[in-house]
Amino acid sequence: MTPPRVLSALAAVLVLAATGFGWHSVDQLVSSINRIGDLGLGGGKDGAVDILMVGIDSRTDAHGNPLTDAERAMLHAGDEVGLNTDTIVLIRVPNNGESATAISIPRDSYVDIPGLGMGKINSAYGTTKLNEQQKLLDKGVAPEEADQESTLAGRQALIKSVANLTGLTVDHYAEVGLLGFVLLTDAVGGVEVCLNNAVYEPMSGADFPAGRQRLDGAQALSFVRQRHELPRGDLDRIVRQQVYMAQLVHQVLSARTLTNPGRLQELSDAVGRTVVLDDNWDVLAFLHQLQDLSGGQVKFETIPVKDLNGWTDDGESVVRVDPAAVQKYVAKMVGEDADSHEETGGVDPATVTADVYNASGVGGLAGQAAQALAAKGFRTGTVDNWIGGPVQSSRVLAAGGSDPKARAVAQALGGLPVIADAGLPQGAVRVVLASDYSGPGSATASGGTGMFTSSTMTPVPPAPPIDAGQNGPKCVN
Repeated sequence: MTPPRVLSALAAVLVLAATGFGWHSVDQLVSSINRIGDLGLGGGKDGAVDILMVGIDSRTDAHGNPLTDAERAMLHAGDEVGLNTDTIVLIRVPNNGESATAISIPRDSYVDIPGLGMGKINSAYGTTKLNEQQKLLDKGVAPEEADQESTLAGRQALIKSVANLTGLTVDHYAEVGLLGFVLLTDAVGGVEVCLNNAVYEPMSGADFPAGRQRLDGAQALSFVRQRHELPRGDLDRIVRQQVYMAQLVHQVLSARTLTNPGRLQELSDAVGRTVVLDDNWDVLAFLHQLQDLSGGQVKFETIPVKDLNGWTDDGESVVRVDPAAVQKYVAKMVGEDADSHEETGGVDPATVTADVYNASGVGGLAGQAAQALAAKGFRTGTVDNWIGGPVQSSRVLAAGGSDPKARAVAQALGGLPVIADAGLPQGAVRVVLASDYSGPGSATASGGTGMFTSSTMTPVPPAPPIDAGQNGPKCVN
């Protein structure tokens, strides 16, 4: 799976502006980027900027030139032609200068692709391109022209698929190929990461000890590509991508990488060779708008997942998502849901993090309830089985029985009682679900046939948000 190289490239450009290195240097870097048009972008009226950033498994650079044998060997990419967009991140930059939000979309999300029907979202670009290319060749269109026109059609299909899933209008588009991530990583001298446990997974090439370590480009590619032998599969891989992006932004800001002429030249070469942007994007004006953007002002989220281990009727493994729930979640993440405060007693769900524990004996109940909370805009922390002794009735625990955040969570879960627990710190919210629970996410609430009740479903709540302002890398699986 390709890593989050596009955000890294743009973040590097943003940092270059923020460090005061000079707008002339920024202009030189930006002018080297390949541009594309006619993508059907824009149209939103909210004033915010929504940027779709994708990483594509391409064995060519941004200008269509094949990678060298040495480069393919370094990437362990082989000769297979790849067109999947395995990293898909939608970034909302609000018009009020506040925190930007980067929302990751799992590559196997099963969505409605314009012109193709249901399919994995990472196939929208490649499948559309190949279909359109063959049609054009059959009509006698020259191969080079057919390649250009079909590539444009693939990009348009991906943009529409993301917009339909999230409910946001895409204003700008950024794309980078497989080589870009390695070059950009090496250009900043490698990036520090942290692992909870040592890993060895030959398929991705991941072979790392536990703890903090600095990775070069090729190593980092393995770090973010691994999904086998991870507890949450693709979702844990997304967390790796997010924590890596966050640390890259933080590291470039703090280490003054861009004041080093040699590093700057490497960065400029990497961006010029690997990054593609839409031609209507005035990047310099955008950078002026964001001169005060700091690492801590970018937060990383992941859309809610209905079933991590879903299957199609044809036996294809997919990640099932509920577009309505995704759109509601995204709207609350970007502050567009006007009803959210009314539904939760005036509390903004995005400010509440709840731990959810299963004391019922019903397998998966905590995850299902946590997913229901996430769909309402709440954040979830620990989701696990309860080990604190028998619990006869479901409840929400907080430092005080009148805690507004706890009451908002209790209301969202069907009106559970809020019980004071002196052992909890102020602001902490803990949900304990017993066998009597019949609220959102339970079999009773969905009539036994709803989105969370199938025994084969594996709903997974989004991980806690990651920001780029912390000291040192966040340790992950």
